[in-house]
Amino acid sequence: MSTGLFYHSDCQNHITPEGHPEAAARLSVIMDRLSQPEFSALKKIEATCADEDRLALVHSNAHIRNVLDQVPEEGHFSLDADTHLSPGSGRAALGAVGAICQAIDFVMEGRLDNAFCAVRPPGHHAEPDKAMGFCLFNNVAIGAIYARQRHFCHRVAIIDFDVHHGNGTQAVVERNKGLFYGSVHQSPLYPGTGHLQDQGQGIIVNAPLAAGSGGRAFRLSCEGRIFPALKEFDPDFILLSAGFDGHKQDSLADLNLSEDDFFWITHEIKQIAEKHCKGRLVSCLEGGYNLNVLGECAAAHVSALMR
Repeated sequence: MSTGLFYHSDCQNHITPEGHPEAAARLSVIMDRLSQPEFSALKKIEATCADEDRLALVHSNAHIRNVLDQVPEEGHFSLDADTHLSPGSGRAALGAVGAICQAIDFVMEGRLDNAFCAVRPPGHHAEPDKAMGFCLFNNVAIGAIYARQRHFCHRVAIIDFDVHHGNGTQAVVERNKGLFYGSVHQSPLYPGTGHLQDQGQGIIVNAPLAAGSGGRAFRLSCEGRIFPALKEFDPDFILLSAGFDGHKQDSLADLNLSEDDFFWITHEIKQIAEKHCKGRLVSCLEGGYNLNVLGECAAAHVSALMR
């Protein structure tokens, strides 16, 4: 398999306040781990920044301006208690969006089989009109609309295994036919969304897990709820919101997942992609905040993509 690693150096320049869990060091540990010899076959590609028209595939002009026009010249500007801007945040956000769109281009053009985007800030909490939960713009949702419009993918699926529900991604799927959103996440937990009965114009399948759930419950939820619906949807392209904060050592939530669970879900979805959409699969980093295990979680994920 030919797997790409997309990144943008400016993603390191989104500097959050001291002590904030969504820190630039997250990318450092991931990139360091993926530079080890077993990942020598990875095709590393520095992406180009997206333009504002790409953001407008999902976000309102008012939201785009609210974020980009408030990027400070120094220090920090807070959009809410959790979501902050630094002088490098605008370029970082545009680099993250550019990476996922370029990764989609490479996969659709047959230059790669699949790809992982090691970018930040994360995106799945960003709603069409609102930044929240560490997220400025919704990288994966923008990628889904981009795949539909640029590459004429009629059915685009997003699978989200971050421990937090992607309220922003679901909000986009609620408004757009031809999209599928499947999320396995802890509930109750921030942001308080992701209920079993949620519906919209697109297809929404949530699989909430109770605090304390481990790998067995995680896998049974995917096998019993997410995967059958994904196969029935018969996607033309699959995107992953790859959050590693469900790990048992991550302090922001209370699931008990391991690196093996992240390898497993990636491998299973890759097999579905191979059967339904010629293996077309792009993954994008979301959460994962314990720097002692984040690199190994990402390594397990990328290893499954490369198999």
